Amino acid sequence: MKIVFLVYPGMTALDAIGPYEVFNSLRTFDIQFVWKEVGPVVTDSGVLVLGATHTLGEVHECDVVLVPGSSTDTLTLMADREVLDWLRSIHPTTRFTTSVCSGALILGAAGLLEGIPATTHWGAMAGLKQVGARPEPEERIVRYEKIITAAGVSAGIDLALYLVGELLDEEQAMIAQLLIEYDPQPPFDSGHMSKANKEVARQAKVKIAKAAAMNPRNLVSIPKIGANQWRKILKGQPKREKGVK
Repeated sequence: MKIVFLVYPGMTALDAIGPYEVFNSLRTFDIQFVWKEVGPVVTDSGVLVLGATHTLGEVHECDVVLVPGSSTDTLTLMADREVLDWLRSIHPTTRFTTSVCSGALILGAAGLLEGIPATTHWGAMAGLKQVGARPEPEERIVRYEKIITAAGVSAGIDLALYLVGELLDEEQAMIAQLLIEYDPQPPFDSGHMSKANKEVARQAKVKIAKAAAMNPRNLVSIPKIGANQWRKILKGQPKREKGVK
């Protein structure tokens, strides 16, 4: 079974690496990291580098496609026509089309979340409505038919365990969980907006906003996304007959 991760400059590493470790632990899956060209991909820290093993043009089908999010470059990918076209073309071939964190907005920009429930990182939740999805902010994993979205960053591990249970069986998922010793017992209980105190939430929001503002490519991406939204709206308008104003 083939598991394909879309990797791209500015992505959040754990969105992909958490699920990767789950799948890789079983030594059962054919795992591919895909981008426009084979080679190094610098993540949103600017320090950690992953590697693309295949190009978009080389991958035409898979069992699972997973789209990670980004603290800086989500908008860049939402405006990238080549990536969106690739997602639209591979989606019909998958058993599951999935996302982690703000990767849901990239799926949405490709038109794959229209009218369906979805989740994402709390910092990107408002964007789900903009791409036509129905936000489910209290849910860590949301499935609608074969589309599965996960909440922020660490939720990707939960997503991957769920997928192993679906692709193989629950026993294999539990084996994977044990192999990576996934038994979270965090020292603090502030992992969701519903649990964080006001000051922690305020500071987290500030950090999210600063990270997004640091990417100059957003100055180009935002107008592109706006133009794409207008095209969708215009396509949905009934055609006027000649002579009718």
